[in-house]
Amino acid sequence: MSEKASSSVEQVIVTPDLEKRRSKAGSEELDDKADVLTDVSVYDEGQGDEALKLVGKERTAEFSEEYNQQLRRKLDLWIPPLCAAVYFTQFLDKTSLNYASIMGFPISGQQYNLVSMAFYLGFLSWEFPTVYISQKLRLGKYLGANIVLWGIMLMLHSTAPSFGAFFALRFLLGVFESCVAPLLILIISMFYKKDEQASRISWFYVMNGLTQIFGGFVAYGISFYDGHLLAPWKIIYILLGGLAIVVGVCVLIWMPDSPVHAQLLSPEERIAALERVRDDQGGTENKKLKWHQIKETLLDVRTWLIVITTLLTSIPNGGLSNFSNQIVKSFGYTSKQALILSSPGGAIAAFTTLYCGWYADKKGERMLPIVFALIPTIVGAAMLIGLNGSGQKGALLFVRYLAATYLIGTFGSALSTVYAYNASNTGGHTKKVTINAMTMFTFSVGNIVGTEIFLPKDAPDYIPGKTAIMVLLTIQLFICFLLRFINRRMNVKKVEALEAEKARRGWSDADVQKERERHAFLDLTDKENMFFMYTA
Repeated sequence: MSEKASSSVEQVIVTPDLEKRRSKAGSEELDDKADVLTDVSVYDEGQGDEALKLVGKERTAEFSEEYNQQLRRKLDLWIPPLCAAVYFTQFLDKTSLNYASIMGFPISGQQYNLVSMAFYLGFLSWEFPTVYISQKLRLGKYLGANIVLWGIMLMLHSTAPSFGAFFALRFLLGVFESCVAPLLILIISMFYKKDEQASRISWFYVMNGLTQIFGGFVAYGISFYDGHLLAPWKIIYILLGGLAIVVGVCVLIWMPDSPVHAQLLSPEERIAALERVRDDQGGTENKKLKWHQIKETLLDVRTWLIVITTLLTSIPNGGLSNFSNQIVKSFGYTSKQALILSSPGGAIAAFTTLYCGWYADKKGERMLPIVFALIPTIVGAAMLIGLNGSGQKGALLFVRYLAATYLIGTFGSALSTVYAYNASNTGGHTKKVTINAMTMFTFSVGNIVGTEIFLPKDAPDYIPGKTAIMVLLTIQLFICFLLRFINRRMNVKKVEALEAEKARRGWSDADVQKERERHAFLDLTDKENMFFMYTA
């Protein structure tokens, strides 16, 4: 095993998408016009995945289905719960301002909008640096350190004396939280097969809905305190900041960096974990930044469709995550009632996320679950607009409340499925971190715009904001179907190319499988690797 792991990978299928480049040793150049199987020694340990250190270029160990199921159960009891704890903490901390806003928070009006925006300014300013820094470091340790730091920033909110201090702290909070989603997606994609990824991502993304329930009840309870020693909004920041620090320490201790460095797995289990994902061609981890993979990401039309999809989802998120309680309060409820009445929406969001994740893996789909998540929100926004001014009593008030809490919150699970789309449809480690960074950068831009669609001058009805939500998500429906069509068409071309190569080379099915296994951990992009298949 060790001899295989240390040897160069000697064969690679060169496709029209493969960039011209040389190995460090000065091997012969790859012809990017070629479509032949060429013997070249360009993929040494530095070029291929770190997985090669354990399993080498060819499958050398077979594990029974029972063994793999036991290993998956072990992973399920370890990795998704840690990811969920991280996401639970992040969403609570990110939306702490929403709770504080109706608990005596000293910032209001346009300054409140700017403080809301500050988080996303920090988020987007550090998104690309943080993912490329993380590529050089141990993922779990880097993630844990960031969580501890943002917990400290959150607790410091309780000491902020002015608008400027709140703005700076929210900015730094965004900086430290910007690494979360990209790193969690990478970790899930390294340990789980394609038909397992969407559901596992939904297991941590569901925390967005559950925190809405938890945070609402906690804030509701604290709101009864008269604040004679400490203002209620300060208590919120101290509690949530302390929780983040505890979670950060747990991540530092237990979160695995990759299957190669999974401290809770035996050497045999680490090999089995890698062999489980070999045929998916997604690879694991590579510490080398590859500029040709960044270029391919930027030239891939699907990248920009994902960017548009993320933007169209994030603008509503930026508005609702900071103004949902105020929308419910505008129906005539008190602050305490608004806190408790917003909680059921979290249950609906949680159910939608889990269902879409399950459906995405069960049916091998990514775009259709997004459509399922968008339609109720579009209907809910339309109801809030149509019923505006219809009165605030009885049945109509109840219907508006249902639209605001039960329907309009389902769209949040769309971003979870976008995460799963990136994990399942991207090959090459640098390309993965790049598209994840672009996704989260766009998420930040969308949320910044979203904080400005619910303007103080439009209160309490916020008709322009509700209209924007309905229009943007309707447009996104068409983007989803376009992405689905493109991926399905690319799969057809992949099959045709592989069949042509199979006939030209005289390969048997066993030969094809052998070549597929050899390509799994070469750190090829999805376009370079003819064995990579897309999930629509």
